[in-house]
Amino acid sequence: MLAAGVPEGRVTRFTVVALLLIFFGGAVAVAIARFFGTSGSRASILVTVVAQWLGAYVLWTFAGGLLLYYEVVARYDGTLFGGQLVWLAIVLVQNGLFSGSK
Repeated sequence: MLAAGVPEGRVTRFTVVALLLIFFGGAVAVAIARFFGTSGSRASILVTVVAQWLGAYVLWTFAGGLLLYYEVVARYDGTLFGGQLVWLAIVLVQNGLFSGSK
């Protein structure tokens, strides 16, 4: 449920535009990282992993919002975001972001 006086159509358009900007921004960032390095460069891996994590977070939050809106759940707990950050760190380590070799 939106705040009083906030038109729902406007929020929906803003959300769709924001999601498209995130998606295409991630694709452009990956292309730039690959252009300046190799396809397996650290910059490319970092951008790819962070973009995928951000996409997963957006989808997770969107699903939680829908569950709240349709009253499937009474409260959406955002503390699981901490678990997402731990997962992000693990994936970055597995992909060699913090290793000494390039």
